[in-house]
Amino acid sequence: MDTSASSAPVRFLVNGKPITVPRAPVHTTLLDFLREQGLTGAKEGCAEGECGACTVVVVVGNHNGGSAYRAINSCLMYLPMAADQEIYTVESLAAGGELSEVQRALAEAGGSQCGYCTPGFVMSLFAEQYRPGRAGPCEPEELGGNLCRCTGYRPIRDAARSLGSPPHGDFLARLSRPAPALQRVEYQDADSRFSRPNRLSECLEILAASPEARPVAGGTDLGVESNLRGRRFGHLVSLEAVPELRQFSETAERLLIGAALPLSDIAERWKDAPVAFHEWLRLFASPPLRNRATLGGNLSTASPIGDAAPLLFALDAVVHLTSMRGGRTIPLASFFTGYRRTALEPGELLLAIEIPKPLPAITRFFKVAKRRMDDISTVAAGMSLHFEGDLITRARLSFGGVAPTPLRATAAEQSMVGRRWNRAAVERAQSILAGTLQPISDHRGSAEYRLAVAQSLVEKFWWEQQEAAA
Repeated sequence: MDTSASSAPVRFLVNGKPITVPRAPVHTTLLDFLREQGLTGAKEGCAEGECGACTVVVVVGNHNGGSAYRAINSCLMYLPMAADQEIYTVESLAAGGELSEVQRALAEAGGSQCGYCTPGFVMSLFAEQYRPGRAGPCEPEELGGNLCRCTGYRPIRDAARSLGSPPHGDFLARLSRPAPALQRVEYQDADSRFSRPNRLSECLEILAASPEARPVAGGTDLGVESNLRGRRFGHLVSLEAVPELRQFSETAERLLIGAALPLSDIAERWKDAPVAFHEWLRLFASPPLRNRATLGGNLSTASPIGDAAPLLFALDAVVHLTSMRGGRTIPLASFFTGYRRTALEPGELLLAIEIPKPLPAITRFFKVAKRRMDDISTVAAGMSLHFEGDLITRARLSFGGVAPTPLRATAAEQSMVGRRWNRAAVERAQSILAGTLQPISDHRGSAEYRLAVAQSLVEKFWWEQQEAAA
């Protein structure tokens, strides 16, 4: 660790009050800090972002110049990440002694029994009630990151649907002002260092000088490593304040997405996204995780069961990499070099993901897992087709969970080119998959099961197009 780096206190707002933290371990979670301050509504249930008991709300900017409330998992945010943030906990909603509309709706609907999970539900529902542009009742799907083992969910969903427009008051007025700007941060304890540069050049300088430094964006993966496995990182480099890493631009030729742009921001800004993107997003983790997670983070973990790669393969994505040595662009298919390994060189960073246009005529995303929502894939698949007349000119069949890396089944793809999209093409591709995929057996499924699922998804892809054309 570079002990010569200066360290400044971490400053942020909690429930409208300024907080200054001169010294605390880098790996302290926001949840632990809040509870130490007596704000005990947020609780630790799972420590990995699945139960939602730790949910709080942060103020983020939107592309219209105003703000929005976003529910996040405070158990997965390292305390220095909170620097310059504006955070609200459940205690803020009834600070005047009167329940907020959300709290009252849950109470009247019988949406709380033991009460352990209730503050998390309240904060997720609060963020949904104040979501800019929302029309109609609150969406119960926005509670997908919160678990309850008492109520059976029906009264909680009823409470959500009973809420209309947010009431006038300070919380609504806050949304008309910009969100706090994230500034440069340099913070360290005796064992670890946290850097948050606000210029790409500085970020690359840090990574070049400290090859062991670990880039972090939303922290939804590293937080789990710390909480459940006790892992500690000598130097964390936050990417949240670097504008180039949070870019979003679209032209007639391509879509460019910054590697550190949260998934929820992509959904808000990609107005004409294909149906497959929305299918993928709905099945990717949960709303609080999507509010922090990024495409760059999901790809850089190089997990064979990461959900982003199969969809991006189907969209022919390329990735832009950068370092002090310069930039380069490679196909996403060349990014994964082995199990949990990528083409990133020391000091190099994934800068952006580019999706070329025009988009495929047909694109689909499929996910098979133990649970329908918020679960790790057993098999994930992204598939797309381009046509000229009734002949296939380009096919993409991509999978996660069937090999040491996410992959494109190129031989099966080539077997479809120049042919009609019919059962014969499906059966030919299925046969080739049997000889090219390399699934393993684990607690999520046997190798035989994974292969059968991958083959079945190709057939499902075909059947859905037949039904759509009928």
